[in-house]
Amino acid sequence: MTDPTAFEPSPPRHPVSSSNNRPQGGHDQAAAMDQMYRMTRHIYDITRRYYLLGRDRLLDEVVTAPETATLEVGCGTARNLIKLARRPVTGRLYGLDASHEMLETALQSVTRAGLPQGDNPPIVLRQGLAEQLDAGRMFGRDEPFDTIFFSYCLSMVPTWPGALEAAMDNLKPGGRLLIVDFWDQAGLPRLFSAGLKKWLSLFHVHYRPEVHTAVAALGKSNRGTVEFLSIHRRYAYLATVTKA
Repeated sequence: MTDPTAFEPSPPRHPVSSSNNRPQGGHDQAAAMDQMYRMTRHIYDITRRYYLLGRDRLLDEVVTAPETATLEVGCGTARNLIKLARRPVTGRLYGLDASHEMLETALQSVTRAGLPQGDNPPIVLRQGLAEQLDAGRMFGRDEPFDTIFFSYCLSMVPTWPGALEAAMDNLKPGGRLLIVDFWDQAGLPRLFSAGLKKWLSLFHVHYRPEVHTAVAALGKSNRGTVEFLSIHRRYAYLATVTKA
C-alpha cells in the first residue's frame, strides 16, 4: 500500500449511495478529527483497549469469504481490519476515516503487521466522511458491501444520522451492518457507573440514546431486522442490522 494518493477519494464512478444528506462542513470535520488525534493516535490502541470493550465480539460476527467485501467506517489505526486480514480467508477489506492523521498511523500499522503490499493490498484505506460514504466513488466498487461496521465510532460522528443512512445505502440486500458502541451501563452498580461515565467523558465519549433509538427504528421501518446484544452488563451494545 504505497500509493501516495491512497487517502484521496476516487473520482465519481458507479455511485451506490443514494443519500442526499451531504454536510457543508466536511473540511471542518476532518480538520477537527486531525486535531483530536494528531498526538493521541500514537498511543490510541494502548489506551483504548481498556474501555472499548466488545470490539473482538463484533469481529466474530464478520463473515469473510473469497468474494466478500467488508468495510469499517471510522477505521482509526486499522486495528480491527488487521485482525480480519490475518484470517485464512479475508475477502476484500476496506477502511474509511475522516482523519488524515489517523490514516497515517493505520498505514504504519498495516506495514508493521507484515501484510502484503502492492497493487492489490489486503486492506484499502480511504479518507472521507462517514455520511459521504460511496462505494463507487471512494473505493471504485461496482457493488455495495457485504458487511459494514462501526466500532465505537457512530456515537462520535456529529452527523451520525447521515452516516447511518449512507451505511444502509451502501449495503447489499441481505448484508449486515454491525455496530458496537456505549450503552447506558444500567446493569452496573450505580456508583461505579457514575464514575465510569465521568471518566469516559474525559475522552469525549459517552452513550447517545438517540443513536440506539435510530438503529432500533431500522427494524420497525421494515428496512431490515435488528438485534441487540448486551456487552458486559450494558456497558456497551452490539447491534446487528440485516438489510431487507
